Amino acid sequence: MTADRIRQLLEQVRGRKLSIEAGLDRLKVLPYEDIGFASVDHHRLFRQGIAEAILCEGKTLSQVVAIARRLGRHEHPVLATRADPVIARALLRLDRKARYDPLGRTVVLNPPKGLGTTKAPRNAGRVLIMTAGTSDIPVAEEARATAQVLGDAVTTMYDVGVAGLHRLLDRRGELFSAQVIVVVAGMDGALPSVVGGLVSQPVVAVPTSGGYGASFGGIAALLTMLNSCAAGIGVVNINNGFGAACLAHRITQTLRVGAPLPRSSPVSSKR
Repeated sequence: MTADRIRQLLEQVRGRKLSIEAGLDRLKVLPYEDIGFASVDHHRLFRQGIAEAILCEGKTLSQVVAIARRLGRHEHPVLATRADPVIARALLRLDRKARYDPLGRTVVLNPPKGLGTTKAPRNAGRVLIMTAGTSDIPVAEEARATAQVLGDAVTTMYDVGVAGLHRLLDRRGELFSAQVIVVVAGMDGALPSVVGGLVSQPVVAVPTSGGYGASFGGIAALLTMLNSCAAGIGVVNINNGFGAACLAHRITQTLRVGAPLPRSSPVSSKR
């Protein structure tokens, strides 16, 4: 439930268009709804500005559907991540307008207008999502779906890793036009450091689990990103495209209400 909907509800009660009892009935699931195996947090969108998402991994089909039904009653977009085809088909039956991305393994119920198109809300945050390689795209697509559900305008730049830096430099105009850059990389995990050394915007680094044995399922990339000498890089967990997009969105929201991001800063870092 959003702040606007709560305000509208209170106005209806004050204007006697809605009884106190009916208002209480609508608010009774705040801050959460206990359904036995889950405590569905209906208050999160009002409290944090980001609604609760459904991580399908580790949940049964019936659990995912039950949570989605409860969240969907409040008529805001519901994002399900790590959805396999069986779960996706069940969620699509709940909402004929739902969108399923098999590559990013996301399902969006009650999707916002323009989802998956170039349209975005006015004054939307500008997020650029890039990958070092093609194998990193599934994690990037999870981040893209999340950022779009949150209302950000998203552009992508895929397969521009350090094995061929000319691919990145040819598109540097896109780098400088974004407010936040999400960089998804596996193997050596070096791309966030390169990007962080070129731009003044915040960079969110996402290590992926792809790579040969010595990459240790993404741990090598994670450690590289954590040890970056480029200033202003934040690092999320391995394969966490969802978390990266949430962090990027919070930064764009801060920029909307605060001062514009400076192109340069008198503070520098020397390692």
